[in-house]
Amino acid sequence: MTMEEMVAQLNKWAYEYYVLDNPSVSDVQYDALYDRLVLLEKQTGTVLPDSPTRRVGGETLKNFERHTHLKRLYSLDKAQSFGELEDWVEKVRRALGDVWFTVEIKYDGLTISVTYRDGVMTGAATRGNGVVGEDVTEQVKTIRTVPLTIPYKGVCELQGEGIMRLSVLDKYNRAHPDDPLKNARNAAAGAIRNLNPKVTAQRNLDVVFHSMGYNDNADIRSQSQLNDFFAQCGMVTNYVFRRVSTFEEIKRTIELIGSQRGSYDFLLDGVVIKVDDFALREQLGYTDKFPRWAIAYKFDAEQVTTKLCGVEWQVGRTGKLTPIGKLDPVELCGATIKRATLNNYGDIVRKRLKTDALVFVRRSNDVIPEVLGAAENGGNEIDKPDKCPACGCGLQEVGANLYCVNAEHCLPQIVARITHYCSKNACDVDGISEKTVKLLVDELGVHSVADLYTLSTDDLLKLEGFKQKKAQNVIDALNKSVHVSLAHYIYALGLDNVGAVTAKDLAARFGSVDELAKATAQQLVQIDGIGDVVADGIVQYFREPQNLEIIARLKAIGIDPKYENAVKQGAFAGKKVVLTGSLTKYTRSQAGALIEQNGGEVAATVSKSVNLVVSGADAGSKLDKARALGIQVIDEAQFEQMLCE
Repeated sequence: MTMEEMVAQLNKWAYEYYVLDNPSVSDVQYDALYDRLVLLEKQTGTVLPDSPTRRVGGETLKNFERHTHLKRLYSLDKAQSFGELEDWVEKVRRALGDVWFTVEIKYDGLTISVTYRDGVMTGAATRGNGVVGEDVTEQVKTIRTVPLTIPYKGVCELQGEGIMRLSVLDKYNRAHPDDPLKNARNAAAGAIRNLNPKVTAQRNLDVVFHSMGYNDNADIRSQSQLNDFFAQCGMVTNYVFRRVSTFEEIKRTIELIGSQRGSYDFLLDGVVIKVDDFALREQLGYTDKFPRWAIAYKFDAEQVTTKLCGVEWQVGRTGKLTPIGKLDPVELCGATIKRATLNNYGDIVRKRLKTDALVFVRRSNDVIPEVLGAAENGGNEIDKPDKCPACGCGLQEVGANLYCVNAEHCLPQIVARITHYCSKNACDVDGISEKTVKLLVDELGVHSVADLYTLSTDDLLKLEGFKQKKAQNVIDALNKSVHVSLAHYIYALGLDNVGAVTAKDLAARFGSVDELAKATAQQLVQIDGIGDVVADGIVQYFREPQNLEIIARLKAIGIDPKYENAVKQGAFAGKKVVLTGSLTKYTRSQAGALIEQNGGEVAATVSKSVNLVVSGADAGSKLDKARALGIQVIDEAQFEQMLCE
């Protein structure tokens, strides 16, 4: 048997196994021929373009290269109800008359675009911002449902959804109990956007193809023909594909998919409806963000019914008690749910929740499961705690929430505050994790962030897992944190509801912690993004004697940063900038840092005081508000151009 014949036979068997789910030979037969091919490739030094040996994953990449799509990939407009969907159908009919539509499942994974030239796969990329994505060619080559060669000999760019089947996720997690994957969507996205292609290969992903972005001469005139084209190329096509002509048929198909949703071996979050005929699509055209010829009908977050067995109260760094419901285990969105948040005691009362009774539980993708409400009468009342479950001290009721007032000696509060102080967006003390903080508290008597700066390497060497190098690294990181910026310091203090962006705004407005401590609620609410609740929380923080004592101790150590308000220079000098949507080359924090390094100020919300909005993929209401206010909007390419000026 020649090498070409071996490759053809192996690919045929793989197609039967992975795409058709109907293998014609045993694994032993496949492996025997595969091993013969590997040996022949080593002897000849030749590897054919579609050889299955290319799918094992090569060396780890240093970084992701950028890939410019041959044609822009648009996101889809959304309908949240059948009423909205019917309005869209009627709008299409008014423009085009009677038309055929296609109805397909909207898979919940990661969109990828695969390029073929002369029948050979030459590249693959993530969607990115629709124009530029990340090159993930080596990762996608490991996915066996992506053919390395296809019959079409021109140039085409095909889009699909990278997914991990729920059965595959379950099998993977049983094989890796110490490091399980959180859910199928994150598992697929993490595998494809991993610099090590071997990780992708280990996840056994699939790609379900659904769109053609570009082709140079393919005689494909409709979505129906495109679906047939995918099948002819040996690709996985949509599990549900219907060609219909009326809204009633669309609705029935959606209801059918919804009723069977729990039985599918993959995650889905909706249904996609498209005008079938490509020529009619061109007549409808596009908005700035969406094609007018397609829409996604979004399902409500999946919910199930199970018994609420009990309630456990957790204490956070601010002393707030959060009730966690202990549930009868139930399958939801591909995961076994045993616990869910009840938000606060006020929420328990409002939803009339009781233990030993059925409740509705919702979970959408990787969001923390939430108990929505009671599903039956009966059960046992949930008592409002009158003491902290951790330290036994009294509680204070503020609105719907309960707070432990023993901030100085309540162990969960102490651990959470110190962990937060050392986190990346705060003082960034590398080497101090929550686990380490617990050791510091239990073994060395550390009870505040100020106590950290009294530690020595000898102290740390007493802890389990610490040797000289690790201990010295922690001490070095603590010494470095003394020079923290004001914005990071304010965030590190852990004021209730003050995130990293709000901390920057507070630093710019008040210039020091001493001045911030004097601020009134009236002054605080004048800052964009700060409302009455946040303002009252900040004022209350600086009324607490224990907080003022910690700040004084830190100041004595030398931690008293001031805001750098010198005249800024750079491309964004004097500009207040809002970031919205996803950028391909930068994380939100990286882009924000570049803006600040070039003289600008990053704001969290769009208002009349904002000068510029940087818009990435899937930008939402902030972009709409910016346009309504007439604020200048730029994309990522223009953002990079400004940085180079």
